[in-house]
Amino acid sequence: MSELSIAFGQLVRKHRKEQNISQEKLALLCNLDRSYMGRIERGEVNVTLERLYELASALEVDVKELLPQDDLTL
Repeated sequence: MSELSIAFGQLVRKHRKEQNISQEKLALLCNLDRSYMGRIERGEVNVTLERLYELASALEVDVKELLPQDDLTL
């Protein structure tokens, strides 16, 4: 797991919880398996740009709100 993937997953979880959306509902909105959504939120997978935009759209946030802004060691 990279720091970037973990930070991204934390932002997805933060926005999901702020909107009171379950992991299962978000997964359905993005046409994903719920277990895969959990792996995204834990930073266990690298998502594609397409998936990034799907998540942002489902969460009704700008893509940049899901991208970590801190300096991370890559």
